[in-house]
Amino acid sequence: MKEMERIRWRCRRGLLELDIVLGRFVEQRYAGLDEAQQAAFDELLDMPDNPLWDMIAGRLEAAPGERQALLEKIRAI
Repeated sequence: MKEMERIRWRCRRGLLELDIVLGRFVEQRYAGLDEAQQAAFDELLDMPDNPLWDMIAGRLEAAPGERQALLEKIRAI
């Protein structure tokens, strides 16, 4: 439970769009991610807002692998 609180807190961003998208993703899908995907999500949350939003919006390419698959799941929300 503490882990979910930490993740929810980290999803609070300066960009309203990120707040909305990341918040919805955590509520709807985060619990279903495996450990590698949760670690990749945590890495995404380490990014500054603008590059992260550009990756979610598809304006910036992510490295292939876990991040790319995770971004596709986030975009599907």
